[in-house]
Amino acid sequence: MTAMAKRWLPWILKGALSIGLIWFVFSKVDVASAWDQAKTLDPLMLALAVGLSLIQVWLGAVRWWLVLRALRAAFSASQAFIVYYIGVFFAIVLPGAVGGDAVRMWKAHRSGLSLAASINSVMLERVATVLGLVLLVAATQPLLLARAPNIPGSWVFPALSVLGIAGILVLSVLDRLPQSLHRWRAVRGLVHLAGDTRRLFFRPSWGGATLAVAILGHINLSMVAYALAVGLRLNIDMIDCLVLVPPVILIMTLPISIAGWGVRETAMVAAFGYVGVESHSALVLSVLFGLVSTATALPGGLVWLMSGDHLKPDEIEAIEDEADLEAEGKA
Repeated sequence: MTAMAKRWLPWILKGALSIGLIWFVFSKVDVASAWDQAKTLDPLMLALAVGLSLIQVWLGAVRWWLVLRALRAAFSASQAFIVYYIGVFFAIVLPGAVGGDAVRMWKAHRSGLSLAASINSVMLERVATVLGLVLLVAATQPLLLARAPNIPGSWVFPALSVLGIAGILVLSVLDRLPQSLHRWRAVRGLVHLAGDTRRLFFRPSWGGATLAVAILGHINLSMVAYALAVGLRLNIDMIDCLVLVPPVILIMTLPISIAGWGVRETAMVAAFGYVGVESHSALVLSVLFGLVSTATALPGGLVWLMSGDHLKPDEIEAIEDEADLEAEGKA
């Protein structure tokens, strides 16, 4: 398989899955009823959802900046916000295999961080984000079971919480690999990652703050969905969104679709069906949620254009290769 085919194949597969899932969901709902529902959206609630979604970008930048501070990386809060927003933009719109995280690593490296610090900070920020999401879902599970007692898999999220904490412990001791192996680049990367993991998660002032901001971000996303639900006059209360949206977001973190499209719609229709929301209404809510997220990511492109530091093909390939090597060594 050629290098170009390897680069585009994952994107093609993700696109096919997104299109297939969207077609499947639309085939199961009354599209006319969905359109009628969408036309009832209150513009003020839409504006509120957009505002909350913009706050979400800021919370994400703060989360990453806390990780950078824990790793003693010389990166200002304004730099973190700019680079993070550029990463959000590329995660939504980039037509290729380079993800927003890879672009963020590249921009951070170009801004003066070492490649190891750039890669480790993004990786650990993602770990903290997913762990915060799992912990939030596990904590709200009693509310979920009270609202939807027939929902399956009640053991999954407590188990994921334990596995997540165990995974961090494993990451933190990777520098105890035999000294004879340290001549290998991948092992040296693991050693550095272990030290950075301890700097972040073994210091409550940094690890606790990062997890708190991550959890707050997931709650904020739930409020984006709630604002849209109110704007659509759906029979959904705030608790419904708080307990149902985070599991949907967790499923969206699986790298199997384009920006979560298709996966989000399928999961949202299924999740809100447990509290009596009709499938066409849940579909409209999901599509609007995705459109709001996309709209608030687009200004990141303007930030990128104003930065005057644009991606070149050879630099894209270089950062992808570096990130792939580091990720393979740390997997």
